Amino acid sequence: MTDGHAGQPLGPLPAFDDHHPPARELIEDCVHCGFCLPTCPTYLLWGEEMDSPRGRIYLMKEGLQAEPLGDTMVRHFDQCLGCLACVTACPSGVQYGKLFEATRAQVERRHRRPLSERLVRSGIFQLFPRPGRLRLASGPLRLYRRTGLDRVVRRSGILDRLPPAVAAMEALAPPLGRPEKVPPHTPAVGPQRASVGMLVGCVQRVFFPGVNAATARVLAAEGCDVVIPADQGCCGALSLHMGREAEALGYARRLISTFERAKVDSVVVNAAGCGSAMKEYGHLLRDDPLYAERAEAFAAKVRDVAEIVEELGPVAPRHPLPTTVAYHDACHLAHGQGIRAQPRKLLRDIPGLQVRDIRESEICCGSAGVYNIVEPAPARELGDRKAAHVLDTRARMLVTANPGCLLQISAALERRGEALPTAHTVEMLDASIRGVPVTALLDRASDRAPDRAPRQAEAATSAR
Repeated sequence: MTDGHAGQPLGPLPAFDDHHPPARELIEDCVHCGFCLPTCPTYLLWGEEMDSPRGRIYLMKEGLQAEPLGDTMVRHFDQCLGCLACVTACPSGVQYGKLFEATRAQVERRHRRPLSERLVRSGIFQLFPRPGRLRLASGPLRLYRRTGLDRVVRRSGILDRLPPAVAAMEALAPPLGRPEKVPPHTPAVGPQRASVGMLVGCVQRVFFPGVNAATARVLAAEGCDVVIPADQGCCGALSLHMGREAEALGYARRLISTFERAKVDSVVVNAAGCGSAMKEYGHLLRDDPLYAERAEAFAAKVRDVAEIVEELGPVAPRHPLPTTVAYHDACHLAHGQGIRAQPRKLLRDIPGLQVRDIRESEICCGSAGVYNIVEPAPARELGDRKAAHVLDTRARMLVTANPGCLLQISAALERRGEALPTAHTVEMLDASIRGVPVTALLDRASDRAPDRAPRQAEAATSAR
């Protein structure tokens, strides 16, 4: 490349352009104290300074000083899970989440990835934020399982010759239970205490429909009139997390407009990553003259399901669930939204239910949106680490509040030959309110495991 005026070669372009680079004033908040280091998953794995939050902040500062966005710098940014554990640990209040999102968007605009990476990322975003396409894909996936073709494919070694991301997607593919439709309107049981709109999500609505059904029932039992707008789409969380800013903006605008038409008091979410992103819509749409104020108003209405039930004060009677559960903090619930106490309290208020905390609860399980697909090796290590801590609790079930976490930890448990039943927090509340016997809950969850356990064991063998 040459300068058109002088005909002289230009040097490498600086890392960041002028459209929302990572803010210098936020970078300067970091005093490099090191409190973030023990909570950073990648620093725990590798002990590399540039794979820690303060190391990445240093690289952001270098980028602002016109350092080029080379492959090495990009690699350190790519390896960040965006789990926000460092935000919780930081005594200086560094807003790493905002810095991280701004940097990821710069990388996506200014760095050209190898063709194989571009194809994988394009495939992910042609599928996961599109429930219609996910639903179409679920048919072949169901057939793939029922015919035993999955075992044939694994034994053949074909997966070893495919990109690691493809093998990771196959191993993480969720079990396919019976479809469970949620009505567009579920009236409150007893006096109406609130009117809420409910996000049904993308992966959640296709692969975890029971979670949505349980959410609507729990909200109704707690006095909420529940509205599910039929035309709602993706919230844009995955796009935002991966630096696809324009795409995230489009999803956010459409979702805001959809729920404005519903005229509800609150918008309830049962997926941690979605809720965290939706609460940041005001920041995301700050430059949009048509949506900036509307985005702020919308974000103020967003509530996680555990958050709103605790805010209202539970009124529905609880029946006993005499069992033990290990509760896993989804990162974007605990670190992104600061919601830790509410789900634990709701679970502990269920008669007979014992809740056990997991060691290193602040450390990400490796799911992190689509991190376990684009970075399968470190994600697998983190998943295995989390699975070991879950088993150490000796609980009979694993409970969390995010579909990605359920898939990631289940896959890691099953690599170890374990088939621990799993449930979303709201499914436990629903079972208690309806008086479902705990044996039915355990059996139902266990029924999902036999199909997956041999697949995961074979996957682990082929990976070695």
